[in-house]
Amino acid sequence: MWRIRADGWELHLRPIAIFVRALILAVTAAGLAGCSSQRYKTEPVVRTGTVRTATLRQMETLSMDRVAPIFIHIYKEENTLEVWKQDRTGEFALLKSYPICKFSGKLGPKIIQGDYQAPEGFYDIKPGQMNPNSSQYLAFNIGYPNAFDRSLGRTGSFLMVHGGCKSVGCYAMTDYQMEEIYGLVDEAFKGGQEKIQLAAFPFQMTTQNLALHADDANAPFWEMLKSGEDAFLATGRPPSVAVCNRRYVFNPTVTDSLDPDSPCPPGITTNVANARRSPAKFVSLGSPPR
Repeated sequence: MWRIRADGWELHLRPIAIFVRALILAVTAAGLAGCSSQRYKTEPVVRTGTVRTATLRQMETLSMDRVAPIFIHIYKEENTLEVWKQDRTGEFALLKSYPICKFSGKLGPKIIQGDYQAPEGFYDIKPGQMNPNSSQYLAFNIGYPNAFDRSLGRTGSFLMVHGGCKSVGCYAMTDYQMEEIYGLVDEAFKGGQEKIQLAAFPFQMTTQNLALHADDANAPFWEMLKSGEDAFLATGRPPSVAVCNRRYVFNPTVTDSLDPDSPCPPGITTNVANARRSPAKFVSLGSPPR
């Protein structure tokens, strides 16, 4: 141990060095917990997002009320975030697609905190998960881990959609894009929507894409996600989502009695209709039908 004498005092350098190293490790570990800090800046003006005039005109074209409910689809391989909105018939149509600026990791679900994976699955956004003063411009927490993730022991925290175009596990947009996405979510809440479903997929859930990835270890998980996408395509509405037997179930006939860790009770069905809606409903802003 090195010592330096100064005015009769001994300065012990090794304990100081150990303390500094511990402080650096603690700061690094905190950074791995999530990609968008929950700390709020002390700014006089709270940002709320802005829905732009061209998007409002698109709502009118598609016969949508401005504060009507929405849901969000994310496709990793296509680098796309879609906002779907309820029209005046009660069905949902694609309002707008945004290119994802950056997501970290690869195709596949998030497993453990610190793996830098962006989640896949069905999540709920609630008003308390909005962060108008995020260090990444604007952000909302997608709700990972959900009941399905927890049933498998998956861990992680503060997984966001946010601005800033940098990601260590989140879905990062440009600030310009995030301003409108945040505004659309915020206005849906103000219109009375209690929670907004966000479905994150590895790619567009077509039979062809699943066949291309049939040898992947995540293929059974992706088949399960496709069931949720099919439930939406068949009904024109986001499916209700529950978990039993450590599996997602969509539009189940009962929900209150379902335990994520217990076998699904008899009679659980997905109630997916055989007929799909008209493909015309899926054509918006140049997006092809799926």
